[in-house]
Amino acid sequence: MLEAKGKSEVLVAGGGPAGLAAAIAARQAGFDVAVVDCAQPPIDKACGEGIMPEGLAALRELGITLNSAIAAPFRGISFVDEHSRAEAAFSHVVGYGMRRTALHQLLVQRAEETGVSLRWKARITGLTRQGLCINGQFTGYRWLICADGQNSRLRRLAGLDHGRCTSRRYGFRRHYKVAPWFGQVEVHWADCGQMYVTPVSQDEICVAFVTRHRQLRFDHALARFPALHERLGNVAPEKDYLGALTTTREFGRVQSQNIALAGEASGSIDAVTGQGLSLAFRQALALADALRAGDLREYQAAHRRIARRPRLMSALMLAMDRYPALRRRALHALASDPAAFARMLDLHTGALPLREFGLRLGIALGWQLLAA
Repeated sequence: MLEAKGKSEVLVAGGGPAGLAAAIAARQAGFDVAVVDCAQPPIDKACGEGIMPEGLAALRELGITLNSAIAAPFRGISFVDEHSRAEAAFSHVVGYGMRRTALHQLLVQRAEETGVSLRWKARITGLTRQGLCINGQFTGYRWLICADGQNSRLRRLAGLDHGRCTSRRYGFRRHYKVAPWFGQVEVHWADCGQMYVTPVSQDEICVAFVTRHRQLRFDHALARFPALHERLGNVAPEKDYLGALTTTREFGRVQSQNIALAGEASGSIDAVTGQGLSLAFRQALALADALRAGDLREYQAAHRRIARRPRLMSALMLAMDRYPALRRRALHALASDPAAFARMLDLHTGALPLREFGLRLGIALGWQLLAA
């Protein structure tokens, strides 16, 4: 075996938002931390570019505070289809939308401020329990955090690749130089999928399309969303079109001895929930607590707890996508009972614990579904 040329207390493989957040949290916990990634910042990716209130709270713990000078606030969620519009505001909080590249740059700057060592254009070619082979040299570690995405090679090499994928869809993203006409994230529903619209600045929006139909592309799909097509059909999009696979995937374990998985390498939830970034930031804080305790089994338990509610909401929303009749009934019921939708949004964002959602409200919403 090669002898290690250097060693980091915490080595993070992957310099996207999940990896940088984990690195910052570990550094704030007092560890010596290095990040390696084969890319060069800023790193872009197809996503909805919205950060929900829980994610913003986690970001503040990492030392990053967003405001309307650098990001676009949104105060709730709207569900829209050809027949109904249901909308609700967050309880006393806001979310923010911003370009993925701008967010990545903020995370890079914060990592540098805290003293994280950043190694870009560093290619990983091997893994042992003691170290990584990076650019042909062996680098040791006490703890390894694998944040190399949903197709993580390190997850497989670490023997943590046993899991199940329950949903596979395709996402596409575009930006439009249009002033936001709304104060919320709009999720437009059709039989072919969803388009969700997020303000990312005072004069720009992000539109993400998520579908089960692999061959369906953005231009052809837009016409199937009448309200959105009316606003954007004659507007030229920016030339930064990106696509990605979005999955609902869960693994039996996200840690083994001195190796932990983070971000989409540790599992994923369909993009329609808008919770991807929030999950990554909350996982980072939980992982730092486990490192401080010297026991990654604590992270395993926290990871399951953090994902429980988003997975439930993802299952509900994917059922609405899979069964158009159910979706139409559900949106009609939510539009007819704004208080129920507001409480569901509180549940989605963590402002309302699942146990407090209430049997009476659940029965009332069920009746609305049956009567719709």
